[in-house]
Amino acid sequence: MNRHVQGTNAPSLFRNRFLQTILLSSVLLQIGIWVRNFAILLYVAETTNNDPYAISLISVAEFAPIFVFSFIGGTFADRWRPKRTMIWCDVLSAVSVFAVLLTIHYGSWHSVYLVAFISAILSQFSQPSSMRLFKYHVAEEQLQQGMALFQSLMAIFMVLGPMLGTFVYSTFGLEISIAVMGIVFLLSALVLVRLPEDQMQTQKVAVKGQFRKEFVEGFRYVWQSQVLRMLGLAFILAGLAVGVAQALNLFIVTEQLGRSKEFLQYLLMVNGAAMLIGGGIVATFAKRVPPQILLAIGMVAGAVCTAIVGYSTSVPVTLTVQFLNGLVFPCIHIGISTMILKWSEASIVGRVNGVLNPMFVGMMVISMSFAGPLKDTFSLSTIYSGAGFLFLIGALAMIPIMNHKAPDKLPQVAQEV
Repeated sequence: MNRHVQGTNAPSLFRNRFLQTILLSSVLLQIGIWVRNFAILLYVAETTNNDPYAISLISVAEFAPIFVFSFIGGTFADRWRPKRTMIWCDVLSAVSVFAVLLTIHYGSWHSVYLVAFISAILSQFSQPSSMRLFKYHVAEEQLQQGMALFQSLMAIFMVLGPMLGTFVYSTFGLEISIAVMGIVFLLSALVLVRLPEDQMQTQKVAVKGQFRKEFVEGFRYVWQSQVLRMLGLAFILAGLAVGVAQALNLFIVTEQLGRSKEFLQYLLMVNGAAMLIGGGIVATFAKRVPPQILLAIGMVAGAVCTAIVGYSTSVPVTLTVQFLNGLVFPCIHIGISTMILKWSEASIVGRVNGVLNPMFVGMMVISMSFAGPLKDTFSLSTIYSGAGFLFLIGALAMIPIMNHKAPDKLPQVAQEV
């Protein structure tokens, strides 16, 4: 499918077969991921009597593969045929889930970590392949709306996911919960068969020594683009701010608001519901607003709301601010995703995503790990004000590129010549 033809006479976004298929696949994957996350969390907490080290290993299993495999996965995603890559990743995830299920059944409960770990590895190959297909099969002027639909889907599961995961685990136990994940991954692979066939030119011939050149090319491509460089800086600052705020949310509930730790779920549900509404709102006007402005709006709002949450001791005020923050947060996700797609050549989207994504996750994990020592040294209001300041710097980083427009002709990748 020629995306330039699509751009001149693009059909309705909802009639786009590619988008229909990807959204249905994403629904299935989100069901599996949320059931898996809560099954593992609740099972490990019960088995280890809430051992913080054992529970923290779950996050390590989920996030560590992003550091190691995101660069590699993005490079391979640019070399391989994306449809085939996504189908095989889902199939292999399902196979690995059932294999781990056998080891759990025969007594090795520590294998639950492998479920998250293997799935996280394979997602580093599947996700950039999905981004490449977005570039091929969604018209340029509809990219931002497409990203808004994905953001809305993520928000729906932020609200429903915890309830779904807790219900399945509480009703059926660990083994059935893990099996559900394997089944929905297989169903996702079947759904992805509906994707338009890969174009032969999207697959590269493997050449000895070429992988290293293509790997380095991803970093060079990002560095040579002012827009992508500034986006990388925004990733780093947002990751630092989000990590420390997420890690200390529980203390906002117990210390600032004087409520029990169970009250945290209401903060998260309010935030998730607002993200759902915000994603829908952004989708309606996404065509008319440049993605870098969307990103700046989201980060300014994040700066103000994060600082207020750090100072507030009122439940109504904190819930209201959490709602407003969730309402605007989709601007960050949609702005970032659209900028990656609009300022990256189709043949290198996977590598650009592989370079930028670990910046956010890496900084988030680093700030999470420092959250405890920061809490011992500074007050919550000071820490949250600092996180808000990081968001503000990220918004200011957008100023030099605020008026940049996506080029009609993107720079080609040298290795393709």
